[in-house]
Amino acid sequence: MSIKSPGLFIAFEGGDGAGKSTQAARLSDALESRGLSVLRTREPGGTPIGEKLRSLVLDHGHGTIDPRTEALMFAAARAAHAGQVIRPALADGTVVITDRYIDSSVAYQGAGRGLGAEGVLSLNEWATEGLHPDLTVLLDVDPSDGRQRRTAGDATEDRLESEPDDFHAAIRHAFLDLAAAAPSSYLVLPANAEVETLAARILERVESLIAASSVPAPLDGETVVGDHP
Repeated sequence: MSIKSPGLFIAFEGGDGAGKSTQAARLSDALESRGLSVLRTREPGGTPIGEKLRSLVLDHGHGTIDPRTEALMFAAARAAHAGQVIRPALADGTVVITDRYIDSSVAYQGAGRGLGAEGVLSLNEWATEGLHPDLTVLLDVDPSDGRQRRTAGDATEDRLESEPDDFHAAIRHAFLDLAAAAPSSYLVLPANAEVETLAARILERVESLIAASSVPAPLDGETVVGDHP
């Protein structure tokens, strides 16, 4: 982000079935237990309009959504999310943890839909006014493993999850390319590692960022519970 805020911004990225929601919740709980102010949110979503757009773009039954329309819908939801939720929380010194952010659009619409990374990135830079995470945690998942995870039991796939494995393979490579281009801003971990091992690695990295940041320290005995959409 162009102007450093007192809060800390963490994004979780990766293919469908990587376990992002699980690890985001683990991190949120760990930081809250230390008395930090935490906001856990998701994309698309996080605002009333974002949740409506989430339903339109992910649920089946809304007819054909062409790639450009899809990219614009995600960017619109993200603009509201960044302006109405993330920036104000960061300004208050909150640790913001989001399940997906700009990288997902670059991967899904840029690579998966073939729109190109540069154009999709430019659109989202404009939508968010250049708001970037302090750290992106990338959980790297093989497409076949991801599908097996997300279809376990009676679970059904949404419109993007149900795309073929070659679509998800392109997304995986795009995520890894983004991480390789800026390694200091990413923590890349194998999604098939033990849940507790992943949680410990992530918390260790985030605690080092907090120690070096201007995130307000909690008062003795204070516990602040974040919002959970």
